[in-house]
Amino acid sequence: MKMRINMKWIMGCLLCMVALNGMTAEISDVVAKQRWPWSRLVDIDYMLTGEPDELIDIVLTAKDGSTTLIMPPYSLTGDIYGVAPGQNRIVWDPTVTQYTNNLTLTQFNVTLVPITSPLYMIVDLSTTPTTTEYVTEADLTNDVWGTWVRNPVTNRGDVVQSVIWTGVTNDIAYKTDKLVLRRIPSGEYYEGDEGAGNKAANVTLTKDQYVGVFEVTQQQWNRVMNSGTGTNIQAKHTVSYNDIRGANVGTNWPASSDVDATSFMGKLRAKTGISEFDLPTAGQWEYACRAETTTYFNDGLATSAASQLDVLGWYSGNQPSAAAQPVGGLLPNAWGLYDMHGNVWEWCLDWHATSPETGIDPDGPDSGSNNVRRGGSWHYNTVMCRSAYLSNSAPPSWTHSIGNGFRLVRTLP
Repeated sequence: MKMRINMKWIMGCLLCMVALNGMTAEISDVVAKQRWPWSRLVDIDYMLTGEPDELIDIVLTAKDGSTTLIMPPYSLTGDIYGVAPGQNRIVWDPTVTQYTNNLTLTQFNVTLVPITSPLYMIVDLSTTPTTTEYVTEADLTNDVWGTWVRNPVTNRGDVVQSVIWTGVTNDIAYKTDKLVLRRIPSGEYYEGDEGAGNKAANVTLTKDQYVGVFEVTQQQWNRVMNSGTGTNIQAKHTVSYNDIRGANVGTNWPASSDVDATSFMGKLRAKTGISEFDLPTAGQWEYACRAETTTYFNDGLATSAASQLDVLGWYSGNQPSAAAQPVGGLLPNAWGLYDMHGNVWEWCLDWHATSPETGIDPDGPDSGSNNVRRGGSWHYNTVMCRSAYLSNSAPPSWTHSIGNGFRLVRTLP
């Protein structure tokens, strides 16, 4: 039996919150209503008021009387992250939660709290269960988290507005026992070569995402796979797509985002409780790499000299040894992401196509034999390390696998 919520007792909650660090936002007119009998989805409508340029996330708590209901992130969609002022809606799907029996919730009530959207997410892999903390821009610029830089990159002379956490490279724990991901806003860009600055956007990403600040390291891999501890901050390499997602259900993208339980991603999801962890799509990867630049590399310079790559990524012209390098040793892009050029090839979710897929939230062909890799590696030249370059390899193949690694993404609902 599916759960039926008795909507006679649905209660909205008016809550006004003035958050710390200057964030002001108010939620009002909260109304929850189930679509019963034609659907069991629950619509939670609310009005958000605040400054137009404020980035607001919504924390939702629901109860049946005094009993708090378990509402995992994957059961919620709609206006939760990066919400703009105005009339908004969150949709709860109780059928994917534990409430799938004949239970009737007669005193369902919901509380919505606005918070400042975090800039970084930190997941501690050394704790059981894992713990997650967030870094806001206000805390960062008040020096709570160490060193930071504002607007370090220009694109063809125009400033790319950003604040990045440079102090993240100073603590080895962020490369061994913890995962650090940067919040990337939804947006659009031109997917293609370095001349794209003169063309209209042809890729639109509608969802915010957290993107790994670093490529996954050997020790982070060991933490997740329970294969040892240590301080190896070399980018994880010699790893196949199937190692990361699994050789069974993990190869069913884009029909399904499921992964094998024994794969790295399966173990990471189970360990953290974050079911959205995955590889990026090819579109997400290039969007994150470019960070609002339209140039050959993500430094925003309208040239393509090898000397530019010398400070951005490890490639055949500057490798100190024939191996993957420790992460975070060179300059980040405008969104604070390191090693997007060179070091190791980064696997993407998509099956390979002869040309990049465009449109809204592209997820690649329905099937194929090879998967996309992006970014180049330490034993390739500058051409293969540029933002637009598209490579591929077979999911279980060990051909050139010594240079294959990956970066984590968490796509928000």
